[in-house]
Amino acid sequence: MRRAKQSCSARGYAVAPMERVGTADGLACGILSSTETLMKIDIDKLTEAELIDLNHRIVERLRLLNQMRAHAQMLEFKIGDRVSFQPEGRPVVVGMLTRYNRKTVTVITERGEHWNVAPRLLRRANDSQSAEAGDSNVIQLHKK
Repeated sequence: MRRAKQSCSARGYAVAPMERVGTADGLACGILSSTETLMKIDIDKLTEAELIDLNHRIVERLRLLNQMRAHAQMLEFKIGDRVSFQPEGRPVVVGMLTRYNRKTVTVITERGEHWNVAPRLLRRANDSQSAEAGDSNVIQLHKK
């Protein structure tokens, strides 16, 4: 005997206005009600397709949050800023931020090396760090 599928609201889930995800009533089983109160999702009652969809939504949301955090960290620096970072197992590297990428920034070091660095690893470089490099082929210009 085949059991009739229940809608999200009939199963006790809050029905959030989301895109169609293949549930019986065509609405997603969300975690927010219309009054914006948190409700728990009983994943034991979800179908395999609903679990897969929920997983995809969670992964996408986590990626978005990570990108937003990286973007906010990138905006702490401007193109042309002197920055430093320390690669694992190497001395501190000093260079100039030259480009914003999707998840990283490009830094050109005083020795001409190009590095793509996560913005969370960057620090503002001070003049003593650049003086330690010594054999640099970059001449620092200062406005008076």
